[in-house]
Amino acid sequence: MANIIEFSGPVLVSAGEERRGLWSIDGKLTFERPLASPDRVLDGWVLPGFVDAHCHIGLGVGGAVDEQATLAQAQADLVAGTLLIRDCGSPSDTRWVQQRSDLPRLIRSGRHIARSRRYLRGLGHEIEPGDLVETVRKEARDGDGWVKLVGDWIDRGVGDLAASFPAKIVRDAISAAHDEGARVTAHCFAEDTIDDMLDANIDCIEHATGLLPRHLPRLVEQSVPIVPTLVNIATFPDIAAQAGQKFPEYADHMTRLWEGRRERVLEAFEAGVSIYAGTDAGSVIKHGRIADEMKELHDAGLPPAAVLDAAAWSARPWLGADGISDGASADVVLCSTDPRRHLETVLELKHIVLRGEIVR
Repeated sequence: MANIIEFSGPVLVSAGEERRGLWSIDGKLTFERPLASPDRVLDGWVLPGFVDAHCHIGLGVGGAVDEQATLAQAQADLVAGTLLIRDCGSPSDTRWVQQRSDLPRLIRSGRHIARSRRYLRGLGHEIEPGDLVETVRKEARDGDGWVKLVGDWIDRGVGDLAASFPAKIVRDAISAAHDEGARVTAHCFAEDTIDDMLDANIDCIEHATGLLPRHLPRLVEQSVPIVPTLVNIATFPDIAAQAGQKFPEYADHMTRLWEGRRERVLEAFEAGVSIYAGTDAGSVIKHGRIADEMKELHDAGLPPAAVLDAAAWSARPWLGADGISDGASADVVLCSTDPRRHLETVLELKHIVLRGEIVR
């Protein structure tokens, strides 16, 4: 006997399309009413399951965590309504998560690729520039179509943020990833790093705190989205305070980047840059905070519909996942009220359905 769920409320297929009449039959969505009666009827405003486009499953402070801790991370994201995760760098082999039907769908990026002694210990491959191209090739083959570069970090010799790798080698490495059929994203705090990455035909920019007006038309023209991770950028004042005595220029730079974070995101949105929601959960950021990131994007000036687009409607096809359509996996969340009018409703979801199974 088929497992049938009826969704009796409004169905928000996209920012501009609202429908009525949606069912899940054995884990697949359909707009055609089944002959059999539903096993459950769920009421509420239906949205595609949320996407955390910058998350770290299997990563903790200092590096890899065990399977029990990894499971807890994935479950925390699940109960927050995150049903699709783009892992943005992890030292753990999390392929087993992909085999669990009761956990969010996971797109792996492999490990971070960073410059030797220029990143947090235990998180990524720390290499010299001469090894970048081959390391990128390896990660492109081992991951699920994404490679993560650490584009900049503090250079203690300079006393401020500086690029991790020479621009020409970055171009060669990104070209190598593209040859392998993978896209590349990069951690970018500083201003000049974004120029280097755009010159190298990067596919996505993480954090993007150094956005300047000159970057905006290039991001649009090259179809390069940003993932601002504003819940992580909130940690910048603490970073600056800890570094201030020894590295005052770096501390001042990080403070200025934090102060301009919301203005930069709003400028990007108004310029037509694609923006996706990502929490940077893992290490110091707790999992299950997608609604907090959505609120941060709204506080930066994005209207609710644009926030929902960043966390659901556009984010899913960007990563190659279905939204709400006939035959798609029944991965949806239900809100008590219209989230386009009351975004705060995403903080307390009414129901969560993953692969046709009711999580809540």
